[in-house]
Amino acid sequence: MMTGWLVVNGFLQSAKFDELIQLFCEAADRLQVRLQVIRNSECLVKLGNQNDREEESLWEQKDKPDFVIFWDKDILLANYLESMGVPVYNSSDSIAVCDDKRKTHLVLHRAGIPMPQTLLSPMTYNNIGYPDIEFLDQVESALTYPMVIKEAFGSFGEQVYMAQNREQMEQIVQTAGSHELIFQQFIISSRGRDLRLQVVGDRVTGAMYRYSETDFRANITAGGHMRMYQPSDEEIRLAVCAAKAVGCDFAGVDLLFGENGPVVCEVNSNAHFKNLMDCCGINTAEEILHYVVQQSERDRCRG
Repeated sequence: MMTGWLVVNGFLQSAKFDELIQLFCEAADRLQVRLQVIRNSECLVKLGNQNDREEESLWEQKDKPDFVIFWDKDILLANYLESMGVPVYNSSDSIAVCDDKRKTHLVLHRAGIPMPQTLLSPMTYNNIGYPDIEFLDQVESALTYPMVIKEAFGSFGEQVYMAQNREQMEQIVQTAGSHELIFQQFIISSRGRDLRLQVVGDRVTGAMYRYSETDFRANITAGGHMRMYQPSDEEIRLAVCAAKAVGCDFAGVDLLFGENGPVVCEVNSNAHFKNLMDCCGINTAEEILHYVVQQSERDRCRG
């Protein structure tokens, strides 16, 4: 029987997260995989201590799983597990790229993937922030109002703002303090609506149309609604290409309705899929686990 770890955060505990864990465990039972839930607080990164290295290696070899599904953003732990020779899905590099919206858009830009015009705020320090905001002149010269401003780190549509004028833009920047930001073209044709496509491997396994009548964001958590959606060939191709560009084996890719075709808004390495399941009846946990098992078996045969 193949064995795997599902690594989750030891401190982020809620009914919503527990439900996803349960879906993975139930999928593992159906696929006859022994899946152990490991909280990152139970598996600390151990460095140095060379005198105990032989004993440590034997312990790791004994308990080493065939694969790890890394459902957390503890990038250093994911990288450490990779260094121990454990296949990790998604990889630490891909999680790091998706976790930071600046890195996401840099990678998408290099891959030639259509996205809103985006500017990155200059780096600053925690104890300084932005006492000088002259760089906003460059933002104004590149983008028109209204514009979208996002903190580089954030989920569920939170830390996403809209500026209608210079005064609002300055207020958002000053309120953000030292948090890194991105400034983006507002895709007017996609106001209050977007698509979430779930990518697993080379396939889109499910898609939903999200919309809001009261907010420029379409996120369900922000009060939006959802319905099942049949994506076009172009939308499928774009979502798969975006996931591959950031190095994800599976991802929730958000697309906007651009005037000349779909554009990528975000790529989520650990996309919560309960809403997709409720909307479309797609069990993403089973799709992901089936894919990971197939990949692990292929790797073992090659080895």
